[in-house]
Amino acid sequence: MGQKQIVFLDRETLSAETVLRKPDFACDVRAYPRTAPNEVAERIHDADVVITNKVAIDAEALQAAPHLKLIAVAATGYDGIDLSACRARGVTVSNIRGYAGSTVPEHTFALVLALRRSLFAYRQSVIDGRWQEAAQFCYFDYPIADLSGARLGIIGDGALGKAVARLGDAFGMDVVFAAYKGVAGMGPLYTPFDEVIRTADVITLHCPLMPSTRNLIGKAEFDRMERQPILINTARGGLVDEDALEAALEAGQVGAAGFDVATSEPLADGHVLHRLAQRPNVIVTPHVAWASREAIQNLADQLIGNIEAYFANHPRNVVV
Repeated sequence: MGQKQIVFLDRETLSAETVLRKPDFACDVRAYPRTAPNEVAERIHDADVVITNKVAIDAEALQAAPHLKLIAVAATGYDGIDLSACRARGVTVSNIRGYAGSTVPEHTFALVLALRRSLFAYRQSVIDGRWQEAAQFCYFDYPIADLSGARLGIIGDGALGKAVARLGDAFGMDVVFAAYKGVAGMGPLYTPFDEVIRTADVITLHCPLMPSTRNLIGKAEFDRMERQPILINTARGGLVDEDALEAALEAGQVGAAGFDVATSEPLADGHVLHRLAQRPNVIVTPHVAWASREAIQNLADQLIGNIEAYFANHPRNVVV
């Protein structure tokens, strides 16, 4: 096996402290901090392997890369890759799996706890001098509620949803998994979707974004919420109608919201989540639920392992 050319299109999507070891075969690695769409074809033209996290690779770019054998996606999602074109050209696509089993559930519960106890609102009020103004040992400007006994509605029954359920159990919550929206007869392990929407104190999303889940929660769902729940989305932007969320917060249908993802990333100027992030009952984080130090290193190790496995004739985590 001669020296292989490996191109990483968006190295800055992994933290600087993450160790990205060199594969165990002769190769030249070129890592770009980021790559614009109009730079992709030129940068991958002589590549045997392309590593990408969020940079899209379409059929036109593939035409410019006659030696390309493997696209190693540095993430679980691969919607930016033209899979049909890869299949037609015999290009293998691999992705990352099972690396975020702790970090996403922990971030989810960090948001739940912070919002359930109004931690950020109280912190800001102390900074603003409210404690001195109150002139006593405490004050009650923002709601505080226990998790124990509260109903946790989980939408998405994969590994992350199950890990969130275990944390909910540890806090003494009434944990229920929502059946798929509009689907009946899923069995006793699932609670009807509409019942979860109506009765949950905390609703958290852990499902993929597909045509069937886009705007999974919108005005109709907000109108049915009876318990002013906390709504958490650490899954994918687009699962929640963000404009309808703003209206629901204004109307008091939703008690609080914690979002780590958005329909536009980074947030475009004037994006609704910019406005919502100013509210004391909303927390917006910049798509970092996945990004614990340990999880990113796990991802990087698995990424290089995927490349090594391909050239050892034992490809793994294959999408195409």
